Amino acid sequence: MQILRVAAASRPKSVAGAVAAILRESQSVEIQAVGAGAVNQAVKAMAIARTFLAPHQLDLVVVPEFFEVPIDGETRTAIRFRVEPRRVAEDA
Repeated sequence: MQILRVAAASRPKSVAGAVAAILRESQSVEIQAVGAGAVNQAVKAMAIARTFLAPHQLDLVVVPEFFEVPIDGETRTAIRFRVEPRRVAEDA
């Protein structure tokens, strides 16, 4: 599973492109975000990725969860989004 780390300064469209490219290959991806700004960019990226995947009859399945990550000697709470592709019917 590939891991993408998203920061508050990340460009959602760029992250969305990376997510879509990974999911087109029928792989799953993990998006990690620490802080409200990073989570905001990650959620926007997932919404944009859906539009990139629609022509390929793919959608997203997203499972969010909390996890702890050490940053500069401190333990911070982050959010991990496990994202998997889901095939949708062409007429849906």
